[in-house]
Amino acid sequence: MADRRATVDDRPADGAVLGTMRRTARWHPAALWLPLLGAGIVVALWWLATIVLDIQPFILPAPPDVTGAFFRLPGYLLQQTWTTLVETLVGFGLAVAGGLIAAVALTAFRVVERALFPLLVAANAVPKIAVAPLLVVWLGFGSVPKIVMVFLISFFPIVVAAVSGLASMPAELGELARSLSASRSQTFVKLRIPWALPQIFIGLKVGITLAVVGAVVGEFSGGDRGLGYVIVASGSSADTALAFAAMTLLAVMSVTLFYLVSAAERLLLPWAREISA
Repeated sequence: MADRRATVDDRPADGAVLGTMRRTARWHPAALWLPLLGAGIVVALWWLATIVLDIQPFILPAPPDVTGAFFRLPGYLLQQTWTTLVETLVGFGLAVAGGLIAAVALTAFRVVERALFPLLVAANAVPKIAVAPLLVVWLGFGSVPKIVMVFLISFFPIVVAAVSGLASMPAELGELARSLSASRSQTFVKLRIPWALPQIFIGLKVGITLAVVGAVVGEFSGGDRGLGYVIVASGSSADTALAFAAMTLLAVMSVTLFYLVSAAERLLLPWAREISA
């Protein structure tokens, strides 16, 4: 009777734990309005500074000046936004594919890791802004050098995060796989990759924000399209409001892509959030 009573008494506690986990994993409205509130406060302080300090629009435009610049050339700015977005997504997609393949090779084969990982670190240490002009010389003024720049900037964080996740599987899981006579490939697919997915998504979230930076760096160095080109051209003509409008669109793009990757993580890995909760 005592054992049975203890079992029954434990059930509400288990249900309470599960309920807490579900509440933690559930989306909360504060996740939307708090960032909007923070952005509104920053814009208000920016506007107040331009008024109190009497800053000229060609030095620091006020928010209405930036809004006016956007509505002055909405079609043009949206077209350049699309160009930058395509370059970002194509380069990031290639970085994800190449980064995951490289991470699997580095983790599965110790010789490959010892031979190539130091070279990856050395290549990542080279400032990408120094490589951008060379890409224009090698690949021309089209979209290809911008896509390559996105790939170069996004590739390393994805590789590092994936390698860290794949190498962090607990020894107990490895022993379990050996006790079940699982092959090396089965262990990799069934245990290592699922265990590494949360860490991989960290690399993806870092990589997608850097991908936007890579596209802009490529457009700075050579080209006649994209939001990076708009910023350079606006600076040359002292149209600071238009440059700020382009930077605002870049910020919106970066935040949107980051939260899309985060939404994919929540959709594909609900168990990871519950475990961490």
